[in-house]
Amino acid sequence: MATKGLLLELAAAYTRASSVPVSIEAVGGMDAARRVSAGEPFDVVVLASDAIDKLCAAGKLDASRKTDVVRSGVAVAVAANAARVDISTEEAVRRAVLEAAVIACSTGPSGVALAALFERWGIADAIKGRLVQAPPGVPVGSLIARGEASLGFQQFSELIGVEGIALLGPLPPTIQITTVFSAAPMANASKPDAADALLAYLASPATEEAKRRHGMEPT
Repeated sequence: MATKGLLLELAAAYTRASSVPVSIEAVGGMDAARRVSAGEPFDVVVLASDAIDKLCAAGKLDASRKTDVVRSGVAVAVAANAARVDISTEEAVRRAVLEAAVIACSTGPSGVALAALFERWGIADAIKGRLVQAPPGVPVGSLIARGEASLGFQQFSELIGVEGIALLGPLPPTIQITTVFSAAPMANASKPDAADALLAYLASPATEEAKRRHGMEPT
């Protein structure tokens, strides 16, 4: 879901430039991996790099044609009408987490990495009853906007533009969680040449401005 807005924009731009129609279906990463594993027919799959690697190892995707697309970091948000919280340092973020009434994160790569960070800080047990995970495909920002969480962590690209929240900014460099999203064609893709052409476009300099505008960085 972190790449949904970007991929929809790039697919439209690619179609205009090449006259090759591209249809993007965006779902939660776990659901996407399950559907690919079950043999649903897709031409290209875009997921976190480690998820792509697992599907390649299982023979579902073509590892030789894996292409890194974008690098995405995690940001922090609160409700639009809430007091701003200091997140300028690692200790400030730790303090904000301990003081938050409810902390929200995703079920994706950033949520897994945050759980490991809370363990390393030694606060996992202390916040266990106040930590909620947004269901797959549901933005963390929507939980904050509805008052179901007071502090939220998710990919910057997924928090941009969500109404009812205030973006505090990215995590500080010492604890920033960076996810590389990669693409690969299905091992039995029906249109291999078209898939390769799309992969080349997704990694090309022509896409860099859009990637930055969506809160991500080119790989």
